[in-house]
Amino acid sequence: MTQHPQPADPVSGTDVDDVTRAVLTASRLLVAVSARSLSSVEDRVTLPQFRMLVVLTTRGATKLVGLAELLRVNPSTAMRMVDRLIAAGLADRQTNPTNRRETALTVTDNGRRLVEQVTARRRAEITSIVERMDPMQRTALVDALTAFSDAGGEPPVQDRAIHPLGWSD
Repeated sequence: MTQHPQPADPVSGTDVDDVTRAVLTASRLLVAVSARSLSSVEDRVTLPQFRMLVVLTTRGATKLVGLAELLRVNPSTAMRMVDRLIAAGLADRQTNPTNRRETALTVTDNGRRLVEQVTARRRAEITSIVERMDPMQRTALVDALTAFSDAGGEPPVQDRAIHPLGWSD
C-alpha cells in the first residue's frame, strides 16, 4: 500500500507528518528525562512498581482489581508487584473494616517520599530545559501542548501535582 503525504495545514503550512515527527522527538526527550529521574531509585523499584506507587499516591486506597485495571496488568501481576512494594516498606495492605474479605492498598510515607523525590527531579530537569527557550517559544509550547493533551483526552496536571505521566486515570 502506498502512503500519500499528509496535506499541509492551510493556516500554518505544517503537515501532519512534521508535527508527528516533532512530537515523537519531544517524547523521546521526555522519556529520557523520566528515566534519569528514576535512576536514583532504580535499585529500589522497577518502572512498573513506580507506576503503581504513583497511582496509589494520586488515588489513595485502592482495591487490587482496580489497581490492576488502572495499570492494565493482570491481578496476579499486580499482586506480585504489591508484595514487593510492601516488602520494601513502600506500600501497605489494609483490611476494609466493613468487609473483612476486602483489602485496600495504600502507599506508605516512604513510598510517598520516593514518588515526590522522583517527581521533583523530573520537574527540575524539565524546568531547566524550558528556561533555555525563548519566552515566546514557551508561550507557543504551552498552547501547543495544551491542545495536544486536550485532543488526546489527558486532564491537566495541577501545579506541583504528582501525576501518572502518560497513564490514564
